[in-house]
Amino acid sequence: MAHGYHTKTMPTELNAPAFVDVWRTRALIIGVVALVVGVILGFLSGDGFNHFLRAWLHGYMMCFNFCFGGLVLLMVQYLSGGKWGLIIRRPLEAMTRTWPLVFLMFLPVGIFGASFGKLYVWAKYSDWMTAMKNGLITHEQAHAIHYKHPILNVTSFWVYSLVVFAVLALYVTLLNKWSLQRDADREPNVPYWRVRFENLSGFGTLLYSILLFGAVIYWVMSLDPTWYSTVYGFQFLVAQGYAVLALSILTLIGLSKAEPIKTLFRNTEQHDMGKLCFAFTMLNMYLAFAAFLIVWSGNSPEEIPWYLDRIRGNWGVVATLDVIFHWLIPFTLLLSSSLKRIKGRLAVVCCIMIFARAWDLWWLIEPNFKDAARNLHWSVGILEYIPVPTALVAFWLAYFFTQLKKRPLIATNDPHLEEILEPEHAHA
Repeated sequence: MAHGYHTKTMPTELNAPAFVDVWRTRALIIGVVALVVGVILGFLSGDGFNHFLRAWLHGYMMCFNFCFGGLVLLMVQYLSGGKWGLIIRRPLEAMTRTWPLVFLMFLPVGIFGASFGKLYVWAKYSDWMTAMKNGLITHEQAHAIHYKHPILNVTSFWVYSLVVFAVLALYVTLLNKWSLQRDADREPNVPYWRVRFENLSGFGTLLYSILLFGAVIYWVMSLDPTWYSTVYGFQFLVAQGYAVLALSILTLIGLSKAEPIKTLFRNTEQHDMGKLCFAFTMLNMYLAFAAFLIVWSGNSPEEIPWYLDRIRGNWGVVATLDVIFHWLIPFTLLLSSSLKRIKGRLAVVCCIMIFARAWDLWWLIEPNFKDAARNLHWSVGILEYIPVPTALVAFWLAYFFTQLKKRPLIATNDPHLEEILEPEHAHA
């Protein structure tokens, strides 16, 4: 093996390459076809589009994770620094600017899921006493709905959700606005901009974590009003970093076929991002297994049913595959240092990670419903978890690619830019 050095110069072309338009077109085609298939399956299922709405929630949570997971990772990058953050910053900013589409995706969840009670049992049976007497809900569900009514009601659901979107949209606007202003500053004051971004991101990361914890309680955990978990929000927070980092790496690998990413995306930063993927994989594994171990060993009749709903009636197969997809495969592959430096192999791992996140969300969402808990049966309704989330993610990707083309792919007024242009070892 021979070693040498190569010197890089700043590319003259900083905008996204033309083939990003091809990506967008393909995403739109996939989205339209998948949505049509999802609607057809909805008619064929004969369940009043119940499974369609569940699958819509699944797809919405995937897109929310990508959009606002990009926001929190962007803020973490401003706080931590590092050369890897410069190369990933503009893709993360493009992710955050998709929030209007994500909000539109939320509306069916709020309108049909909460206001019309199609998803949330606490919204459908607010008169818990009558519902319990008629055998529509269990005693445990009735007790939970009654006890949690000050929080689990339609008004609180809407108010909290709108506050979440308003606050996060403000942070997206400020971070994106300041990023352009920093690039336009002809005499950049590095300490000024660094402190400004750090001050906004420091409190913003904490605020985002708090808002996310409440949001996932309303949108996902309250599907089963009897379930409670203090680690639930942390699991979603880590899972966002897990999926967003994988998508960011895939984006950079795709863009590295042309300038400016071809020149600036070094093996050093690629290897660093691969190590971050490994860290998120281990943290994800730790949180999920620790939560399961504590509940399982405690064997509390108030907590254990949630896991029993997800491991009995053939759900155990899904749970086992979740462990394999979500943790075993990425963990094993990312142990390799050389794999993190090979674009094609790292891209495969990232695709597995994103698929695993979708699989895990299915395992979290579907067993909350009475007809699916401890009773996994393959039906037309279950099949909707393929085309509907695919459609929503495809439409989100198309909008993401649109945003990616609106700004230069590299923030030019950043002190790390010179470091990325430094020589690194080349292997032949």
